[in-house]
Amino acid sequence: MKLSTAGESHGKALTGIIEGLPSNLKIDIDEINRYLALRQSGYGRGGRQKIERDKAEIISGVRNLYTLGSPLAFAVINSDYENWREYMAPEGCDVSKKRLTAVRPGHADLTGMLKFGHADARNVLERASARETAARVVAGSIARQYLRALGIGVSGYVKSVCGIADGNEYPFDKLEEAKSQPLFMLDSEIQSKAIKRIDELKAGGDTAGGVVEIRVIGLKSGFGSCMRYSDKLDAILCFALMSVQAVKGVEVGLGFEAARREGSKVHDEIFYENGKYFRKTNNAGGIEGGMSNGGEIVLKAALKPIPTLMKGLNTVDSETKLKVTAAAERSDVIAICAAEIILESVTAFALADVISKRLGGDNMDEVIKRYNDLP
Repeated sequence: MKLSTAGESHGKALTGIIEGLPSNLKIDIDEINRYLALRQSGYGRGGRQKIERDKAEIISGVRNLYTLGSPLAFAVINSDYENWREYMAPEGCDVSKKRLTAVRPGHADLTGMLKFGHADARNVLERASARETAARVVAGSIARQYLRALGIGVSGYVKSVCGIADGNEYPFDKLEEAKSQPLFMLDSEIQSKAIKRIDELKAGGDTAGGVVEIRVIGLKSGFGSCMRYSDKLDAILCFALMSVQAVKGVEVGLGFEAARREGSKVHDEIFYENGKYFRKTNNAGGIEGGMSNGGEIVLKAALKPIPTLMKGLNTVDSETKLKVTAAAERSDVIAICAAEIILESVTAFALADVISKRLGGDNMDEVIKRYNDLP
């Protein structure tokens, strides 16, 4: 299963093509749009979320709500494009306006300009923007529906905001409750402290990051491989999470905590009863030797603070080479709720790809039968 995306932040649309979907997968467009709306939600978001109301349009590969087995193409139209047409139109526009040369620390601006030979960071930031992830949420929502047909669920919540952390553990069936909360946190007292911290940062023109936990249930053992490093499931999932803008660290299971414990308190002991192997703990996060072991997959992703600060940071104007304050594009204080939805989505798509490579199948009946036949 392969995803290709295109589009700029203030361009006409974000588009995507998914190849490898089997036929006869029922597509719930309302569900896709619900996840797009959740991506735009959350406390601490900026003004653009009031302008855009993202909706997915399926262009090809689906008829009467069911996939055909052909490439599925989709688009998310940028409503804000009409306000940017004179600066962004592919047919010709005034590129002297909306130029950005006060390159922003922490962004792709300067490195991208040097790499691609641009004199205007606009040509870099429009694609590097996290707006691109709207397309990945569409694709991930479709992958989620593929996984659900196999009995596999993906969910998550926000564990910390700017160091204000929730150390509690929650059962999988409680995680969806987070999406009705302003910061996608499950402890109301901790969430209130985090909201207060965000308000303080906003008043000072600063930004925040945080940690998101993603969980997967229902995945049988044996997905991924120990035979080739490129097929290791944890490597594939970590790559998917790290491909999301602002993610600077990923943990599987105990993650870095495993390095602080002795082996007897890390490795999940194996038992056998009633004809089945099982583990009483899940410190490995559902993955051993690069393969799923049938346990719940547990992933954590750390997101750096948004690098566009309204108070600005010291930088250099790429044109004059003089010291200036970094440009302040319209921005959020924190986008942790958006990140949670995006991280669920890329996890779902990566898993769907791994599963489809092992099972094959041209139609969903074949895929479901092959999955159910696995031990």
